[in-house]
Amino acid sequence: MLYEICNEPNGDTSWTDIVTYADQIIPIIRANSPHAMIAVGTPNFDRNLVSAVRHPLTFDNVMYTLHFYVATHHQDLRDELIDALDAGLPVFVTECGLSEGSGDGAVDFDSAVKWFELLAQHEVSFTLWSLSNKAESSAFIRFKSDATTHLNDRDLTPVGIWCRSLIQGVEPAQIPVPAVDEQ
Repeated sequence: MLYEICNEPNGDTSWTDIVTYADQIIPIIRANSPHAMIAVGTPNFDRNLVSAVRHPLTFDNVMYTLHFYVATHHQDLRDELIDALDAGLPVFVTECGLSEGSGDGAVDFDSAVKWFELLAQHEVSFTLWSLSNKAESSAFIRFKSDATTHLNDRDLTPVGIWCRSLIQGVEPAQIPVPAVDEQ
């Protein structure tokens, strides 16, 4: 069982607010699920690991979340991830995608290679956005697909084809860039 608390805290939510909440909710989770992994969100839509590095939680078996979208988040956020890992902070990328941060817009396969090579190098787990047929560039399934069981290549978007290869264990730099076409 994996729990994620404080998914994408934003606005005026500070790390202090998150720590206060974690101090209240984690003991409740532990009372019912003593060995479960707990992912703790970080400020600014899960894109601020610096605060957690400076003041990590005192609980065992927690990880800190990072979200990124490769067409929006670049070297500065990768550097922040490296700094957090170097400081011994366990990080789990509970959401990431190959598009812009909105889930739509440009897709950046070159930046995807950089991100996923970094995650592999540091053995950071991740979950990809978005296993859907939504009319967005981040969707894995074509908008007009009506597949309900087995998905064929024709059902997948270029992002879906690339992510399938990634999930199957192909090295990011070895994944061919699929032709980007209209969905």
